[in-house]
Amino acid sequence: MTTKADFNAEEWTTLVEAPLLAGMSVLAAERGGTLKESVAVGRTYAEARQHHAESPLLDAIVSSPPAMDPARLREGGGDIKQLATTRLRDSAALIDSKASADEARAYKQFVVTVAEAVANAHREGGFAGIGGTPVSDNEQAALDTVRATLGLAG
Repeated sequence: MTTKADFNAEEWTTLVEAPLLAGMSVLAAERGGTLKESVAVGRTYAEARQHHAESPLLDAIVSSPPAMDPARLREGGGDIKQLATTRLRDSAALIDSKASADEARAYKQFVVTVAEAVANAHREGGFAGIGGTPVSDNEQAALDTVRATLGLAG
């Protein structure tokens, strides 16, 4: 079993930041709902902490509060979508190289779950909460990018 000890500090930061960046890329895809979407990220982490006891690696990741160093945003020139894609690609390569196939799949699925929670947290369009769609076209495109970058497309 892969554990936190199998990664150096920079690698661990990459793994821990990827789920949050995936969620932020979906959040940036559409205006509105920021508070609900932020709460959805926290809720997803809380639920994951209850269900990942069988995976020490994923348990350690979800036990780390979702946070990101603001300097990382500056690295990407403030373009959250580009930064997210780069970091997701890095995290996928890292997890694939050090973890078992099952652990890598579970990690990637958790990242997608965070992004989906953000997408589904706020209805897009409509008026005063009536009508609209659960996931906008822009959010769906961001979700598709997250999945493809992690190698989970389809």
